[in-house]
Amino acid sequence: MIVAAVNGLLLSLSLIVAIGAQNAFVLRQGLRRQHVLAVCLTCALSDALLITLGVVALSAINEALPGFEPVLRYGGAAFLLAYGLRSLLSAWRGGNALALATDQTQGLAATLATLLAFTFLNPHVYLDTVLLIGSVASQYPGAEAAFGAGAAAGSFLFFFALGYGARLLAPLFARPSAWRILDGVIAVVMVLLAAKLVA
Repeated sequence: MIVAAVNGLLLSLSLIVAIGAQNAFVLRQGLRRQHVLAVCLTCALSDALLITLGVVALSAINEALPGFEPVLRYGGAAFLLAYGLRSLLSAWRGGNALALATDQTQGLAATLATLLAFTFLNPHVYLDTVLLIGSVASQYPGAEAAFGAGAAAGSFLFFFALGYGARLLAPLFARPSAWRILDGVIAVVMVLLAAKLVA
């Protein structure tokens, strides 16, 4: 059971640490110090839900929803592309991102709606949590729950470290140029992810 839990934790961390739309959003919220607890908790609970779904019901999902993957892929690509273009515009204009970071606060409902879109419209989330973690968990007969719990713990650990650890970078992002660079990087990541989904 302990081996399964540790392996689940390590697999989860290895999958989640890559820069993606959700991670970029959590980092940005952490830098802005806006709704950090709610954002981190929402990400971790969403992952835990999807991991549980993968561990418990992977085969049933594949049989019940054969057309699920294309809908996720194209819908997610459109969302990522729109957000990437928005970030590119912020990087181009400059100053606006810094003003958002210090002066304006997006409401909790709007923040969580954006976050949930990043989470559930991204097909990679399903591939990583439901399909990959679910299929690896099946290699631990009798300890699938422990593997899933370890994977979920990895999500909690990562998102809270990212959200609250971002504060250490706050002095760097006091400069407008750093916000422009961050927005530019986010734009590139989003557009590349969208292109990868379509391709």
